[in-house]
Formats: sequence, C-alpha cells, structure tokens
Amino acid sequence: MAKNSMNLTAADLRSFLLEKADQYETRAFIPDDPVDVPHRFSDAGDQAMAGLFTALIAWGNRKAILKSADELMRRMDGAPADFVAGATAGEVERAFAGFVHRTFMAVDAGEVVLGVQRAVAEAGSLEAAFGQGQTAFDRLATFHDLVFAGRPADLRSRKHVADPRKGSAAKRLNMFLRWMVRPAARGVDLGLWPGLGIAGLMMPLDVHTSNIGRRLGLLTRKANDWKAVEELTASLRAIDPEDPVRLDFALFGLGAIEGF
Repeated sequence: MAKNSMNLTAADLRSFLLEKADQYETRAFIPDDPVDVPHRFSDAGDQAMAGLFTALIAWGNRKAILKSADELMRRMDGAPADFVAGATAGEVERAFAGFVHRTFMAVDAGEVVLGVQRAVAEAGSLEAAFGQGQTAFDRLATFHDLVFAGRPADLRSRKHVADPRKGSAAKRLNMFLRWMVRPAARGVDLGLWPGLGIAGLMMPLDVHTSNIGRRLGLLTRKANDWKAVEELTASLRAIDPEDPVRLDFALFGLGAIEGF
C-alpha cells in the first residue's frame, strides 16, 4: 500500500474508511442511486433482473440513468423476470423499438435480453449464470460468453456486457454483484445471492473510487482497468478481509458526495 496524502497510519486509515462506510451505507444518502430501481420490486427474480439491466446502463448522469431504467422496466411490462424468460425475438424487437440510453440502443437491449434469456436457460438461473468459476474474473468472463453464445465476435452489443479478459474494469457488473451478494440489513444492497461469497466481490471502480483510492494510497495504477480493480480490492481486503467491497460506500461517498 502506497503512502496516503493524509499521512494517516494504516490503523487510522482503516478506522477512517470504516467510519465513512457506515456513514454512507444507508438509503438516506442515496435516494437517487440506481439501486433504488430493483428495490421497487418485491419479487426476488424481478429485483435481480431489474438490477442487472439497471446496472448495465448505469453510466452518466444518475437522473438520466433512473429515467432510462424506468423506461426499460415499463417496456418489460413491469415484470422484468417474466419478460426476459418468455419474450420472443419479435416481442423483444417491438418492446424496445426507439429506446436509447447514450450508446445503449434498442438493438443492444434486444440482444442482451435474448442473450440473458439464453444464459439463464443454459445455467438454470441468473445467479447460476454469474456463479460459474472460482474468481470474479472467471465468473464475469463466463457470463459474457453465455450471453453471447453463438453470436458474431464483432457484435456491437458485446461492449455493453463487460469482459475482463479485454481489460475492462467491469464497474457496472461488479456493482450489480455487490447489490446481489452483500446483505440487505442496511437497506442498500439486496443480499439475494450470498452463496456467491461476499469476500470474493471486486470493487466497482469508477472515476470517484479510483481517484480517492489513489489519494489514500490504496491504488497506484494509473489506468482504470481490471488490474486496477485487483489492486484496489486487494488494498481493501487488507482493511476488511470478510467484506472488502463495503468500502465502496466510503470511497464513493468521499469522492462523489464530499468532493474529498
């Protein structure tokens, strides 16, 4: 771990970050966070599917993300799990006609819905589709392959389902897995898939968490790629081996809310 700009000892840095994590892991601090979308559903299957598709479009302005996620849920008839499980190619094309969120367009929504449909059918459940492999790297790579099995290698929609083999930090999918795996006791994450293992979660790396990580000496790599995810997560495991990604709340809160 590199020297931090606050000149804190390792013990003081640990106390500081754990205190910040407790401060920000509460629904009161994130009323406009994308995780609110899956919280609007009562059925666990709908929560998971709503969470996945919300996470996949979670870049840019948070209000725009929520607006687009609401539109996706509307186009899925307010029942995303059933829609993904049963929609035909024609129904998918009609449902998403005209949808646009930044570079995620109707064609991408359709490809990913049908791909997730195939992945769930192959694996047995969405959780199982994300649970194949011993590491987060392997699981995300396998999920990507399941979604795009049989599809062209140059398919434009592939870029919307991160593949760490290409160096992607996979921020949105790591965030989705945080939602699914970490416990729901504090009202933010959903705790639907604890069997995937909290300790093995990887940091959802974005501009805020990476900048704060570097300032605090938790990250030295300059690029925001998968190697940076591994480095920052390893630093966080030194602070909390059992639940390192709880510190996502601390780093994001310090960066996005406090402007630290």
